[in-house]
Amino acid sequence: MRARMWGLSAALGLLAAWGTVDTVLAVEPVAGASSLATMFGDGGSSGREARKSASKAMPLDRMAEADRRAAEKILRNPTLYRRLPVESFTCDRALLDFSLTHPEIVVDIWRVLGISKVALDVTAPGQWRMSDGWGTEGTLRLLHHDRTAEGGTMVLLGQGGYTGPLSPQPLSGSCLLLVRYRPTGTAADGTAKHAMQVDAFLDADGVGLEIVTRTLQPLIVRSSASNLHEICQFMGSLSSAAAENPEGVARLAGRMSKIPPADRQTFASLARNAGSGGGIALDPIAAEKLPAKLASRWLPARHLESEQLR
Repeated sequence: MRARMWGLSAALGLLAAWGTVDTVLAVEPVAGASSLATMFGDGGSSGREARKSASKAMPLDRMAEADRRAAEKILRNPTLYRRLPVESFTCDRALLDFSLTHPEIVVDIWRVLGISKVALDVTAPGQWRMSDGWGTEGTLRLLHHDRTAEGGTMVLLGQGGYTGPLSPQPLSGSCLLLVRYRPTGTAADGTAKHAMQVDAFLDADGVGLEIVTRTLQPLIVRSSASNLHEICQFMGSLSSAAAENPEGVARLAGRMSKIPPADRQTFASLARNAGSGGGIALDPIAAEKLPAKLASRWLPARHLESEQLR
């Protein structure tokens, strides 16, 4: 079964618009999650206190007026609120920062590897048009992003709709997302460790209100947590690949045909910098095997054997 992975921010944003995810592998509990949950609040929760603290953490006073009004509208009476469990993962910090602000790059890597149908196209700075390939389409907009030595905070607004077998009628709605990430130390191999917490406020339109609350809520909650876990796992795998085979990852960047050349070059440079000494010579055999290695968690063996990953 092919993994229905979402784009790094788009995936989270379209928790916003109803699509679901089937992951290939069962996932293990996150190591150290309890201590990280203490740092951010609780783990996965739809409780009143979690919702209250997330609303309070929204940097509304630092948003443009129109963006603030759009956020406040959703915060007032969301159809569904969910704080996802904290995820802990290792990733080169520069690579993570670039991927968070350019989620279309991660989505195009997935396209090249053959592990996703997601499409994410830049329409303006901080704005994307998206489709998950399974009936969900919409837009994603970055309302706020700040970064410090202690981590970063992003606020995203997803708006879109779903048409497909999960609902007897087309659904539409919006989702406001608070994404917080923090460095939490260093792994044994020297790679930076991070924790990520996502709070999602879903606002369903019309008939979607009843369908979500009565039928889809458990599915949305489970799939969104699984999405976040798999996204973080992929970023860890990508960072590890860059450390072990930076030139191979840089060469992979050359196949991202939907990404502007300047961004491909920046990504390639970050991959090289993530490698030991920043300049490991290209191993042709390792480079040829790299795509299959990156995709192995999300593609069954029969697909790995048949896909032309070169």
